[in-house]
Amino acid sequence: MADYQFERECRTPYSEAYIVISGGERVGRVDIHFTPSIVYATLCVNENISADGIQELIDAIDEELVMSADVARDDFIVTVYQGRETGVFSDEEFEEEEE
Repeated sequence: MADYQFERECRTPYSEAYIVISGGERVGRVDIHFTPSIVYATLCVNENISADGIQELIDAIDEELVMSADVARDDFIVTVYQGRETGVFSDEEFEEEEE
């Protein structure tokens, strides 16, 4: 089983976003959204993670992030996207390019 670490990027009253790290490398990102009865997650992982690796990661997210949030839930629904990161864009970056 891979050893996953989660670095929180942001948090709101009903959601959290984490960078997923394994072996010192960034391997994905997960956005978690809490509703009164269901927890939804969007998981984006690198191309080279196997189906078994994705399931292990979902289990780790459930155990370390969702269950530790102390939110009652009837279900945990995860949508997974697999591919490669092409960049991170922000308004600040575009303003610097214009100058």
